[in-house]
Amino acid sequence: MITTIQLEEKLKDRLDKMKIHPREAYGKVIERLIENESEEEELSPQTIKEIEEALDDIKKGRVYSHEEVKRRLKIR
Repeated sequence: MITTIQLEEKLKDRLDKMKIHPREAYGKVIERLIENESEEEELSPQTIKEIEEALDDIKKGRVYSHEEVKRRLKIR
């Protein structure tokens, strides 16, 4: 069954930007959004480990500011 819905112009523009190709139906775009929302993405153990290591680096001051990196690389 096909039905018609009303959308604000701003929402329609956002859906247009999400289309994979210009002729993709809005229903397919909405379906893809709903599927993505329902799929919980879990972080891999490796990613969790890397995040924990990065947080430890931050806590221990093993980081450089943007300006320090530019200075060390002699970038203006």
